[in-house]
Amino acid sequence: MALQWVILTYVVAAEAAVAILLTLPSPKALKSSIVSLISFILQPLLFIIPFAAFQLLDIYWKNEHRLMCTGEICTAAERDRYEKSIYKAQRNVVLCIAACLLYWCIYRISKLYREIQIKEESEKRLKDE
Repeated sequence: MALQWVILTYVVAAEAAVAILLTLPSPKALKSSIVSLISFILQPLLFIIPFAAFQLLDIYWKNEHRLMCTGEICTAAERDRYEKSIYKAQRNVVLCIAACLLYWCIYRISKLYREIQIKEESEKRLKDE
């Protein structure tokens, strides 16, 4: 596996762990500190979107320029190699889509939690008045 796919795999695993951490029930003080930390980290992690898009373009280009091995002239080893490359490309597409989708989920969860906090604070201020 090439280095970019190893990096993307680790990023997807980290995003999944963060998404699970954000959705687990926890005390309010701990949850607010976790959300603020994640919100602080989200902007630098935005690099994953163009990185995944570039990798998707690379997969598309390689797919368009791949030698087809479907005729009688292909040996069994060539056919296996061709099928293996197709499976790797499909796995990599799933990784790219998962990275973008998990980033979006983390962004939305943290944004919704911040909006809930703002509404609770405004409700508390209105009650105090």
